[in-house]
Amino acid sequence: MEKITVKAIIEIAGFPKEHVEDIMKKVIDKLKEGFDLKDNKIYEAVALKDKMEGFWSTFSEVDMTFKDINEMIIFCFEYMPSSIEILSPEELKFKSNEMNNLFNDLLSKLHHYDMVVKNLTASNQLLKKQQNTKA
Repeated sequence: MEKITVKAIIEIAGFPKEHVEDIMKKVIDKLKEGFDLKDNKIYEAVALKDKMEGFWSTFSEVDMTFKDINEMIIFCFEYMPSSIEILSPEELKFKSNEMNNLFNDLLSKLHHYDMVVKNLTASNQLLKKQQNTKA
């Protein structure tokens, strides 16, 4: 199978500014260790004034090559890029078992996140209920 070349954007938000920028550099270093990172550009962190006071955000554009679709999927699950654009090849063909694996991995991740949200919601409701009974 032909290698897959992509351009992706990875974003990080948090505080303080120096921490956000340091974490982005570490993410890029980790990418270099595990994947074929061809090029990257890290943008300076900016304050999220309107959204979250005291928070900073930075992003990096990365150009990468993957040996196959499975490696690209692993990258997406591990690094959760905000966007990904496949530059080449122009067409991709998948075997049904590759698509089965992709969708099952995706569904597993979605079910995990759903469970986390439901647990947090239940904990939040319990805390509110306990707070109201103490008042």
